[in-house]
Amino acid sequence: MLKEYLDTRMEIYRLQSLRIFSKSAGYFAWIMVSALLAFLILIFGGLMLGYWFSSMLGSYVKGFGLMTLLLVVLFILLALFRKSLFVDPVVQSIIKKSREEEEEAASDEQ
Repeated sequence: MLKEYLDTRMEIYRLQSLRIFSKSAGYFAWIMVSALLAFLILIFGGLMLGYWFSSMLGSYVKGFGLMTLLLVVLFILLALFRKSLFVDPVVQSIIKKSREEEEEAASDEQ
């Protein structure tokens, strides 16, 4: 009887870890696709704005130089505010998901 109980508990833990791994893999795939799309938007948007600034300023060097300056400023701002924009929300999201999964596991056991 004890062996059956332990086998059942091990199966429950295995299935819960499989569910967590599956969700994590899904989130990872979504993040990768989103990052690729954001990169493409950044590249083509940068080219478009570079050509537009070039036509406004009358020089490819000035137009793409201005676009490069804007991207550098954007990168610096993201680097300065990375904690409040990226790190803290990700940590909070992980904590929230962890709590939800613990509550689901507790309700499943009862």
